[in-house]
Amino acid sequence: MQISLGFSPCPNDTFIFDALVHQRIDTEGLSFDVRLGDVEELNRLAFAGALDVTKLSYHAFGYLTEQYALLNAGSALGRGVGPLLVTADEALAEKLVAQGDGPEFRTSSGSSLQIAGDGAQVQRMWASGKVAIPGKYTTANYLLGLAFPAIEHKEAILFSDIEREVLAGNFTAGLLIHENRFTYRDRGLHKIADLGEFWESTTGLPIPLGGIVVNKKLDPAVQKTVDRVLARSVAYAFEHPEASAAYVAAHAQEMDPEVRRKHINLYVNDFSRDLGPEGRRAVTAFLQQGRERGVIPAGPEDIFVA
Repeated sequence: MQISLGFSPCPNDTFIFDALVHQRIDTEGLSFDVRLGDVEELNRLAFAGALDVTKLSYHAFGYLTEQYALLNAGSALGRGVGPLLVTADEALAEKLVAQGDGPEFRTSSGSSLQIAGDGAQVQRMWASGKVAIPGKYTTANYLLGLAFPAIEHKEAILFSDIEREVLAGNFTAGLLIHENRFTYRDRGLHKIADLGEFWESTTGLPIPLGGIVVNKKLDPAVQKTVDRVLARSVAYAFEHPEASAAYVAAHAQEMDPEVRRKHINLYVNDFSRDLGPEGRRAVTAFLQQGRERGVIPAGPEDIFVA
């Protein structure tokens, strides 16, 4: 049976899917027609119901819980993995943090940080600028709205272009995900806030970034088979990390091997093997908050592949 499969070219995805794509494991009779795309493209395809199995931001999943179920394997959750809001203007970064009157949270160093919220001066500052985001339905944009509700003007562009566009002065700030978390300082950008720290400090839970979902139109037995096969692929990736190196390098936006290694180590962890109780609580809390705030629509409570 052939399954249409979508995931991103980012190292964490190519790392966990390599064994499945290249038949290094038992796929239990399944073959996969692979579609690579950035997170927003995959979100759009999922909204159209065009893929049997796909990587999906948890923000987008909040709109699609009637159509897709979440697999236990393959998710990107963790601590210290959140999107970063950055600017090319160091003085602006310092001013936004120093004058912040929005949510207060603990940073990874243990210090208290209050970020810019809804104060009049901060609102005027944000109203005159524009923020580059990696997509409307990305988890990054969801968190940006929670932490910085005063931001009025956002524009979705390809995630790998955000650094360059902010440095060129086309945006006041940009929201970085994936490999760019590791390169922004070297390229002259300055951090305003780590939105992962915002989430963790307010919930005590790891941040759900993206998961692998399966279309509910597939037979439940096939859904479970896909979950087993993906778990097997993730396990193989952990046990044989060298096997995926060429595949990861061929599709990575950032070609520095050390950056790719850091990327994989940050986003691929035990939650990728299996969400487990803590991961399920984090995903459930993420969706509940969005539903309560009206950010995402109501949906079924049972969101996981059984």
